[in-house]
Amino acid sequence: MSKIAKLCLYSFAAILICAAPAMAQETEAVRPLIDLTKYFGVGLTVIGAAYGIGKLASSALESMARQPEVAGNIQTAMIIAAALIEGFTFFALFICWG
Repeated sequence: MSKIAKLCLYSFAAILICAAPAMAQETEAVRPLIDLTKYFGVGLTVIGAAYGIGKLASSALESMARQPEVAGNIQTAMIIAAALIEGFTFFALFICWG
């Protein structure tokens, strides 16, 4: 695992540990001004989709450069996979926003 991935994982774990006592408090009359949970979910969804499509395109272009004779098949498979990733992304955004 890379250094950046470990740092992100440890940061996310620290945020969750610190947030647990704050979420356990009972507040009936006091509401937060901005509910950041859905925005956090939307951000994670978009970052994940962008990473997935970028990795997909990178691998497809590399394989097309290595074997130009199968570029058409690779491009078709890449477009189908990108459409599936985008479909899941829109579904996840709908769930997060709702």
